Amino acid sequence: MLTILFSLGMLVWTIFLLDGLIGLRKIDPLEKEAGMELGPLLSVVVAARNEEKQIEASILSQLEQTYKNVEWILVNDRSTDMTGTIMEELTKIDPRLKVIHVDQLPEGWLGKNNALYTGALQASGKWLLFTDADVKFEKQAFAKALHYFERHKLDHLTAAPNLSANRFWLKSFVAFFLFGFSYFKRPWLANNPKSKIGTGIGAFILVLKKSYESFGTHEKIKMRPDDDLQLGMKMKKAGYRQRIVTALHLIEVEWYGSLKEALVGLEKNTFAGLHYRISMVIFAILGVFITNVLPFVMIFSGNTTVALLSFGNIVLCGILYVVVIKKLTLFSPMMFLVFPITALLFIYSIIRASLLTFKRGGIVWRGTTYRLSELREKD
Repeated sequence: MLTILFSLGMLVWTIFLLDGLIGLRKIDPLEKEAGMELGPLLSVVVAARNEEKQIEASILSQLEQTYKNVEWILVNDRSTDMTGTIMEELTKIDPRLKVIHVDQLPEGWLGKNNALYTGALQASGKWLLFTDADVKFEKQAFAKALHYFERHKLDHLTAAPNLSANRFWLKSFVAFFLFGFSYFKRPWLANNPKSKIGTGIGAFILVLKKSYESFGTHEKIKMRPDDDLQLGMKMKKAGYRQRIVTALHLIEVEWYGSLKEALVGLEKNTFAGLHYRISMVIFAILGVFITNVLPFVMIFSGNTTVALLSFGNIVLCGILYVVVIKKLTLFSPMMFLVFPITALLFIYSIIRASLLTFKRGGIVWRGTTYRLSELREKD
């Protein structure tokens, strides 16, 4: 049985590896793009709820952009800390900033999605840039992204930032998450105009305003906790022109401050990413265990054939891991040495998030509880 299983594993990893090697080469680094210094108005929409520790540094980094024809719409989504006050203070630094305070959440909306939609309604620019309140930008980030956007005549552009992490286990967990995301979602297909598969990363989503409006805005995904991914996926499926780039030296975000925070943060969208189906949860758990954990155990098998096949699976998996990590992060590929442990942590995160979702009858996101029945209804 294990001989058949690991033989199939070798075949699957070979396919994943070839697909990844070809696909990742098609993701351009934004750093190599020329900058566009003059052009139409860009509207930056930032949704924030209780982001008093990060938002000032994020906005100040944006105000230093070399592309100057920009307006900012900062949306305070029912914050209970000093976020709203900090936003108002920032408007005194630069008149291009506008603040909207959301006091009540409309029925049938997730908070962040409603905040982004509310900000987009007030935007006057040719382009909309949706970003988070904890993202920091180098000076040429906007200029290079807009030049790339126009050169490729796009409707939607998303950029993979540097996901900074200071602690080893958090860093290894982030690396594993990106590794799994890469071969499960195959984000490089967003760059293939013949493919209907799209993607999106919340730190940087640049859209042509008229395309965003004709698509249907955030109203199309108003109850999706994975709003960034869903916007990209649905726009691409609808035929809009899309690309993904890397921007590891231009855009930075601390995904989470600790491993514990990461586990809590994934509570909101893990089950959503598995389409709220128990069958998908079981499939994901078994899939991760069989492909990412079991070979590391069975390499010590007394059966020579099983041990060799396990080794082959580990080698192919390791090569793909190195390729992905070197392309999508600034981390050391040496974290593969703890790969099976981070795989087990990821399995734990799936089980934990799914059980908590069922126990609570929904998800808790940014201090608001959303019922599972509502989330499934809008899926």
